[in-house]
Amino acid sequence: MSRLNALGTNATGRTAELFTAIKAKLGKVPNAYDTIGSNSAVALEALLSFDAKLADTSLSKKEIEVIKLAVSEVSGCDYCLAAHTLMGKMAGLGPEAILAARKGNPGGDAKLDALSTFVREVAGTRGTVPQPVVDAFRAAGYTDAQVVDTIFAVTSITFTNLLNRVNDTVVDFPKAPA
Repeated sequence: MSRLNALGTNATGRTAELFTAIKAKLGKVPNAYDTIGSNSAVALEALLSFDAKLADTSLSKKEIEVIKLAVSEVSGCDYCLAAHTLMGKMAGLGPEAILAARKGNPGGDAKLDALSTFVREVAGTRGTVPQPVVDAFRAAGYTDAQVVDTIFAVTSITFTNLLNRVNDTVVDFPKAPA
């Protein structure tokens, strides 16, 4: 059960405007967005803007979803795992690639595997990321710009992971396979 306030159709003002735009794009206002917007229209607007800018980076939709899946697995966010399993499918990732991104196993695409490994290291460790980890990421074909864009994507999904873990947001997407 959710722990934070969610307004749903009772939203007013800027939150109602944001919910209308989300519903027009997605067909519904997902529970995570409902919770964020109901408590901070500023945070929801920033997150939506952040993700819109993320789409303009040097990363493909598949790469962005690999990042979001890997971080959500490391974080233990069942809500984001469910949401990004669906989004990953929509971006063209197959079931094996989705599970590989989450678990850090080989998935048949060496570059996406390197991305998942790098992201899991960045999101799952403390302190300075070891040079060999950065070198392996670059050796897989990623540029310094993509290192920065990857960290940008990690930041986006970390916010929603944390929010959903604090809120215990009710998952309103098909459950991600284990």
